Amino acid sequence: MKSVLGYCALIFTLLLSCSVQAAKKQKTVSSQGTDCTQIKTQSPDALSGVYVIQPAGANNHFKVYCEMTSDGGWTVFQRRSGGSVSFNRKWVAYKNGFGNLTEDYWLGLKKVFALTKKKSKKWILRVDLWDHKGGSAFAEYKNFRLGNEKTAFKLHVGKYSGNAGDAIRGAYRGIDQNGFGFSTIDRDNDGCSPCIFGDIAEAKCAFLKVGGWWYSRCGSAGLNGEWHPYGDHIGWASGLHWLTWKPPAPYSAKATRMMMKSM
Repeated sequence: MKSVLGYCALIFTLLLSCSVQAAKKQKTVSSQGTDCTQIKTQSPDALSGVYVIQPAGANNHFKVYCEMTSDGGWTVFQRRSGGSVSFNRKWVAYKNGFGNLTEDYWLGLKKVFALTKKKSKKWILRVDLWDHKGGSAFAEYKNFRLGNEKTAFKLHVGKYSGNAGDAIRGAYRGIDQNGFGFSTIDRDNDGCSPCIFGDIAEAKCAFLKVGGWWYSRCGSAGLNGEWHPYGDHIGWASGLHWLTWKPPAPYSAKATRMMMKSM
């Protein structure tokens, strides 16, 4: 009897071990490509949605939202459509990402750097803007990439095209954000020491704009500020701003999207 019970116990242990290993395998998700562009190229009928990618040279894979269009697959790294998700966050949140991939979110500076760090691979940055009356505009930049964390994820963009205006280089001289590191309310890299706006001296743009961005003397682009509804969307220093689009008063967009495509 004891031998039979021992045999049964052994079988039970083996079955339990197999079920645990099977569960672990089910949790393991393999990458579907190095980026959304590659996924779209390999599967032309791929639909927009959440995919798992592992950038070339990266140790880990992660989920992204891919916007699949007729001109390729775009990796979305920022989306705003309302006020449900606060973008008034600290460095760690902007570094790692926050929000819901299918709703409003920020992918994370660390992940965008992982995608763009291979300098032999070229990227296009696209910024989409929607106003409160059904209008839209866009800006595209060639040779987009971010520096590593030691550079505060410094922004690099090349030639501009589009109909929203080149707000990154500025609505006027001296506020070019290209080449600046990222700033948050607890990590200041904006070049203000202080910046003077009329009779106001501002030392940290992230406090004025209420959101993390690549500020240069605060600048004329900043899409991570406070979301403002229609009727309360003009004139605020905070907001979803692209000031070359709807001058002269600061206009806070209804919705924004930032995404990137490899070439």
